[in-house]
Amino acid sequence: MKKHPVYKKLQKHLDQQAVGFPATRSGVELDILGHIFSPQEAEIACVMSYKPETAEIIFKRMEPSLASVDELNGHLDRIFSKGGLFSKVIDGQRHYALAPLVVGMYEMQKNRLTPEFINNFDKYTQERNFGINFLSTERPQMRTIPIAESITMVNHVSPFDQVTLLIKEAREPFAIVECICRKKQELSGSSCDVTKRKETCLTLAGTAEGAIHLGVGRQISRDEALSIIEQNQKEGLVLQPSNSQEPEFICSCCGCCCGMLDMFQLLPKPLDYWASNFHSTVDVDKCNGCGVCETRCQVKAIRVNDKSNLAQVDRNLCLGCGVCIPTCPKTALSLEKNTCEIEPPKRIEDLYDLIMEKKKGPLGKLKVTLKMAVDAIRTGRTEILKR
Repeated sequence: MKKHPVYKKLQKHLDQQAVGFPATRSGVELDILGHIFSPQEAEIACVMSYKPETAEIIFKRMEPSLASVDELNGHLDRIFSKGGLFSKVIDGQRHYALAPLVVGMYEMQKNRLTPEFINNFDKYTQERNFGINFLSTERPQMRTIPIAESITMVNHVSPFDQVTLLIKEAREPFAIVECICRKKQELSGSSCDVTKRKETCLTLAGTAEGAIHLGVGRQISRDEALSIIEQNQKEGLVLQPSNSQEPEFICSCCGCCCGMLDMFQLLPKPLDYWASNFHSTVDVDKCNGCGVCETRCQVKAIRVNDKSNLAQVDRNLCLGCGVCIPTCPKTALSLEKNTCEIEPPKRIEDLYDLIMEKKKGPLGKLKVTLKMAVDAIRTGRTEILKR
């Protein structure tokens, strides 16, 4: 079915935003936009930005096509309810901003997932254009932080890498949401190998307020948030907050369902595109080769060597999540801090400004493509070349 031409206009506009939304030969991205925006709503989105703005400011760009700010507010709320926009209250006024596909529109489709949308999303995110664009940002949208039990006093962990402190100091409200990746797996006929719980992803502050308003999140107390995150850590889920010192969300991810960790495992040198400040190390004098850490690792970064019968950590793959550490029966694993600490921007708005400021053009993306091909050959991890 031929899509309204406004969706092509919106695709080009979204591609000019911080994260981008590249076109493909198949045009499947237009089907994704059609799932979320009506033609009139797409026209409204075309005058918006990734920066949060009030309806009054947006309305000035829409005149005379809309009669009033109240009419615009109705449209904005409908787009927001379908996951096409971010919305938060700033200084007592509701603001709206364009959301990227990931992390953004897709995660807000919890109540709107259909087989057709899942098929279109998978088709689009497996396209080379999407992958290179997603990996070409100056900073990733998410980062990995250690689970609490893996941290010791010798680690000198900064506040932004301590999940308990992040939650204790976060601005309310809190909302727990069902993991969109596990729901997608379930609808596709598969189940998670790590947890049977559905509500594992935590939203905070403005994002939580939006999730509650949308009905995709259940409001919880700070103590409940701490309890859920503690259970997530015990089950072996990887903690991935938004890449800001004041996080808007904390995802708890598994290697079998999470789209981010799936992409991570596909890349030849994924840590070149990831934000993490730690890595695991093995004390060979303690290790007995039991393999618990190998089973526990969500990204296949630890293997027990067949010859030495000792665990080995692949530094090209280790996220520094610490999931392997508390279950080691011989306490042979520990976290070490990376040589250079990556300090995230203070707020998520600052993150998008930084991404926008350092946005790569065609030459920059070509360099990323060539680097990935060379890394694949050098490491022998060539699966990405086949795709």
